[in-house]
Amino acid sequence: MANKIRVTVWNEYRHEKSEESIRAIYPKGIHGCVKDFLDTHDDLEVRIAALDDPDQGLPDDVLNNTDVLMWWGHMAHGDVDDALVQRIKKRVYDDGMGFIAMHSAHMSKPFREIVGTSGKLLWSDDQHELLWNVMPAHPITAGIPEHVDLGIEEMYGEPFMIPQPDELLFISWFEHGYVFRSGCTFYRGRGKVFYFQPGHEACRSFYNEYVQKILYNGIKWAAPTAFGDAMHNCDYRKNIV
Repeated sequence: MANKIRVTVWNEYRHEKSEESIRAIYPKGIHGCVKDFLDTHDDLEVRIAALDDPDQGLPDDVLNNTDVLMWWGHMAHGDVDDALVQRIKKRVYDDGMGFIAMHSAHMSKPFREIVGTSGKLLWSDDQHELLWNVMPAHPITAGIPEHVDLGIEEMYGEPFMIPQPDELLFISWFEHGYVFRSGCTFYRGRGKVFYFQPGHEACRSFYNEYVQKILYNGIKWAAPTAFGDAMHNCDYRKNIV
């Protein structure tokens, strides 16, 4: 299939190597789990990358050939090289690369730098979570019911110290009464950013069919579009300058 969306799933990949309980949930790593369900879509070309890979998994030949970068990090945000963060930001702002921040990537260097946020939020123990679809007409929410029961997830709550989202797609309710803006989009330069909260390493949200569909929809939405008069007839990659 021509012009597949080139997706790179980046994961710091530390929990799965150091904690048996996490490895039991994600034996291939979180990035491997995400790749497995994305590989069922013929319109995607998916690769994985990790923090401890050469060049932290994103040498120029990988980053410059990525249409949508998905990011999961938690315990090693500070280990990500600042020069790499600036390269990622440039790809989003100048080249239109999409960026999807998953779960604790709210505190990742790339998300904070691209969006302009401290990433801080309210946090508590694992709780029952309902994910409410509050913008059902959006491409990312296509095919998603009015709410998704995620079972147990790590509680994130307001206030979430982000700029006002350009679009608010999901709001989560947790059993102790907390709420959270769990699905937000931001437009930055030529690029699009999607933050999505489910995905704690000790929970099984990445196996949920609706979480998987939301992430696939997010990739389709975040992928670069063509620029210029010929945008309806050409490969967008030829129009990025």
